[in-house]
Amino acid sequence: MTNALKYVRYSPKSRSDHKEVKPFLNVKITLKYKNSLNFVQLKCNSVDLFETGLWFIEIISKFFLYVGPPDNASSVTRTELFQDIHMMVFIGVGFLMTFLRRYGYSAVSFNLLMGAFLIQWGILCNGFYQMESINDKIHLGIESLMGADVAAVTVLISMGAVLGKTTYLQLIIMGIIEVALYASNKYICVELLKASDPGESMFVHVFGAYFGLSVSFILDRSRKDSQEDENGYEESSYISDLFSMIGTIFLWTYWPSFNGGGLSGDEQHRAIINTYLSIGGSCVAAFITSGLVNTERRFAMAHVQNATLAGGVAVGTVANLMIQPYGALLIGYAAGTLCVVGFHYIQPWVYQTLKIHDTCGINNLHGMPAIFAAILGVVMPTLASESASREPSEQALYQFIALVTTFLIALVSGNITGFVIKCSIFGYIPRKHRFDDSLQWIVADLDHKNNIKPIINTLSSPNSNI
Repeated sequence: MTNALKYVRYSPKSRSDHKEVKPFLNVKITLKYKNSLNFVQLKCNSVDLFETGLWFIEIISKFFLYVGPPDNASSVTRTELFQDIHMMVFIGVGFLMTFLRRYGYSAVSFNLLMGAFLIQWGILCNGFYQMESINDKIHLGIESLMGADVAAVTVLISMGAVLGKTTYLQLIIMGIIEVALYASNKYICVELLKASDPGESMFVHVFGAYFGLSVSFILDRSRKDSQEDENGYEESSYISDLFSMIGTIFLWTYWPSFNGGGLSGDEQHRAIINTYLSIGGSCVAAFITSGLVNTERRFAMAHVQNATLAGGVAVGTVANLMIQPYGALLIGYAAGTLCVVGFHYIQPWVYQTLKIHDTCGINNLHGMPAIFAAILGVVMPTLASESASREPSEQALYQFIALVTTFLIALVSGNITGFVIKCSIFGYIPRKHRFDDSLQWIVADLDHKNNIKPIINTLSSPNSNI
């Protein structure tokens, strides 16, 4: 690494002057002079960055092992974990979806509306399955509030697929249906199949992603307006991407609490450690892979906003197991890479071939990493020497059945829900008004600039002329 880093500055007077500084990583940063402006061209040797990551994994595999919490230390309280998850729902997810340059009002505000409404509905739906008899009461506590937040996250994930293409009433109807189905699916998988998914990668991420994609598929079918009516607002800006990164950082910081919130004792301790390491690995992998897939070796903001979080999704199903610290890191690296590959290669193919539009790329962050997590949940029981109630191979089979059940329920119910919310009574957003706040919000700057009145008929039917 002696010649790893070179800093070369080219000036208008002498373009051959250069100065070497202390090397750090095998990364070359060159400042070139072009068009009377200095600009930076970053040439990253991502292969060497990847080798550095593997070096860290090797060190951790040799020198680190799990230990339980100290005997004199109290476990993390449910209230603390609940507050972390609450921050993820209303700040993390909300700001993550503000990347659209003309849809920031709707993204963060509809997230607040949906979250506030669905936590109430989620308490009821989850509580119905906890009642032992019709005369029983739903017990309300921190655990039930935490469960309601998690149920709301399922819908907010689905919202990412249809962001900018629905009215708020369509979103609310979709949320009512989805939370009820989420609770039913979780009851089937946990209580009947006895599947294990502490981080809810299957129950939340698989279900939410493919439910939302199914709804998006139906919404975009049989429309009279064509792609020529698109307004060009499905793009980001420097400021909107910066706001979206606020959501990324909140989610990245609090994700260990999400995966460990439903656990206790040593299992909770391991879940927090595993998620902490896995999400760190996915963050590094996101930058490595983003630089590799770009021909100019520059980073894409969409990759960083999403792929950095993929490790938290991918480790969720096995977060409470003794997968070892290096195993958690490897899962994170694989998930971060998978997410970037999804954004760069798979999402365009899905749109062109299957005609499924995915505004936020939820298949890349939630869908594929969650399926990866579920596969790990199938494989890990086969490697275990013993199981609490079943033979390892039998538990692996039931984990697979839970994955298939969740996936099929999400697809079928998502398609049905798409047809339901397409009814004219719930409103309709024409293509020429998609991804635009001014249709449903009073946007003073835009209205004054264009000298127009805000469109207040947000619940217009597909046959309207707006």
